[in-house]
Amino acid sequence: MPQYDVAILSDLRYPGGNSASIVAEVRAQAAAGLSTVLCHLPSPHLKHARPFQERIVACLREGLADLAHDDGAEISARVLLIRQPRIFTEEPAAVPRIRAGHTIVVLNQPPGDERHAQCYYVFDEVRERVERLFGGDAVWAPISTQVRDNVLQVAPSAALPDTDWHEIIDVADWHVEHRREPGDVPVIGRHGRPDPVKWPRDPGELLQAYPDSPDFKVRILGGGEIGVHRLGRTPRSWEVVEFGAESPRDFLAGLDFFVYFHDPVWKEAFGRTILEAMASGVPVIVGPHFRAIFGEAAIYCEPAGVREAVRRLHHDRDAYDAQVSRARRFVTDNFGSASHIARLASLGVMPRGSYVPLRKNARIMRTKRRVVMVGDDVARFKAIARRLPTDLEAVVVGTASIASAHEAGLLTEYLPGAADLGVPPARWPAFVRDRLRHLVELYGPRAVLVGGLPHDGILGAIEQTPATRWLWLRPAMWKRGTGGEWAARGLCFAGILEPGEFATAGDEGWTTTSRHGVSTVDPITDLPARIARRAGDNTLLCRGVEADLPGFKTVDGADLGEVTVAVSRADYTSFHELLGARVPTVFVPDPAACDDELARARFAAAAGVALYATDDEAAGVELERLADPAVREALSRRCAELSFGNGAGDAAAWLAGFCRGRHEEVDHAGSR
Repeated sequence: MPQYDVAILSDLRYPGGNSASIVAEVRAQAAAGLSTVLCHLPSPHLKHARPFQERIVACLREGLADLAHDDGAEISARVLLIRQPRIFTEEPAAVPRIRAGHTIVVLNQPPGDERHAQCYYVFDEVRERVERLFGGDAVWAPISTQVRDNVLQVAPSAALPDTDWHEIIDVADWHVEHRREPGDVPVIGRHGRPDPVKWPRDPGELLQAYPDSPDFKVRILGGGEIGVHRLGRTPRSWEVVEFGAESPRDFLAGLDFFVYFHDPVWKEAFGRTILEAMASGVPVIVGPHFRAIFGEAAIYCEPAGVREAVRRLHHDRDAYDAQVSRARRFVTDNFGSASHIARLASLGVMPRGSYVPLRKNARIMRTKRRVVMVGDDVARFKAIARRLPTDLEAVVVGTASIASAHEAGLLTEYLPGAADLGVPPARWPAFVRDRLRHLVELYGPRAVLVGGLPHDGILGAIEQTPATRWLWLRPAMWKRGTGGEWAARGLCFAGILEPGEFATAGDEGWTTTSRHGVSTVDPITDLPARIARRAGDNTLLCRGVEADLPGFKTVDGADLGEVTVAVSRADYTSFHELLGARVPTVFVPDPAACDDELARARFAAAAGVALYATDDEAAGVELERLADPAVREALSRRCAELSFGNGAGDAAAWLAGFCRGRHEEVDHAGSR
């Protein structure tokens, strides 16, 4: 039985947004090297026989996903995505057997509208059916605040995740390189599947949004006959194009403005066609209720305000171009493919490699991309940087420890501390904010990874560079009762990665309960894949602790494979490097450390992989035990038995997933 990364269960015949969303996620997963299987489950409200949606068929033909057979064989996937809750308004005749580590029910339609809160499906009935068929641990994920509000209206006790499972779009697929030159008469338009609820009900509002005037030209792709029926005539300024007669991308390339208003009783779950217009470079004008989704990327007004909004931007090309750029940036940063790969990574499904499917007649222009790493977590920065894809380059920004990053061949930038600057500590956050803002402008990074604590200077820089993805390499193993004030700051980051801890079972800090949106990998070290223990002179390595052992030569910075014994603080890097290299060690916790070094050391001793002591006298006694070869051999053997993986590769893949949000330039003129 093959193991898939993602299984998507839906009615594969649905037109419109449901199929478009499935295709976008399949393509994003394939580009990240992830495997997908599509599972078809007929919906009870699609009564007429119809084929699979053609875009889904194209994905299957291109080999981007497999189609599950209806032979009853069990499917295994790391994540199961169930799309369109209306599939379960009745008991299915046959349900695919799917075993998954995580089950996400994507609520891409609200239960009801303004007429009836549950006219499309009864939430509790659907939930009971899904949980009975697929397990009670399913996560119910709305795609927008509109759907979330509707669900909580009918099921106030529903446990919904803090973040939406928003739609995604491949921005490069919609980008129009050469748009039409604007004429004297602005062209406004809309496209979408023919559905009466997608149109204003009142004829007066309909003509306000889509004017019958020689001062405007209106083009409509799909559903225009609904507007004509409601008006009782075809306005002279309208051009109605039959659905499917033009591709949406080509249609949008001929517009100056995208205007979308619908029946006031309809609750638009998201507005995928709005995203498509933004990605293609068309300013969008919509109702104010969309602001919660699209922020400053759209123009908001009632139908009566459409004419003025169009005239204003049509005569101010700088403002027009600024709106286009703002919208494109917003779509790329918030709804690009990388955001989907990042949320899969939060479920433990990490991207593999850097496979990107080439589009027809496209030539990829590869340029060096940058990621900025901020903080003094240089050991982990180096480990991750060495494993990034070849087209992604790290720039390490730090203080005193920056020299080791420079010696490792990484690009570096100095970030002096308050004492180095000779300024009062209260003034330092503003300096950090301005320095980081300058470095973001200088390097144009795909992401900024913050190691350590996100202090006020970091938050200030995040606020001033909203178009940049900021990520947090969050330390675990906090002392009990300390550091909880940092938890809320995780909300400022697009993603949080927590390096694993060998002593995680002894972790009693605040990060053990603050898990939302957190990805975890194995302990991150810069150790080679294999370390051979080599016999030689008896050597003692001291890290942060002064000690000596008769008959042993004290060394500094030696190859860990040649170190006989060590005495060390139980800081993250030393702890995991020495255990990973199987060096017999006495750990002496630093009582002043922020992290719980004592818990690490005690856990290592209890597991039989190391010795520990809490003062110099006890450390000397424990170190003398390591003079015995039998004791050393037992500790080294136990380290091998309880070995852990190196999470640096997975961390680099996680980081690279966020950096794929902006696509390389594509020459649409054709291959050369």
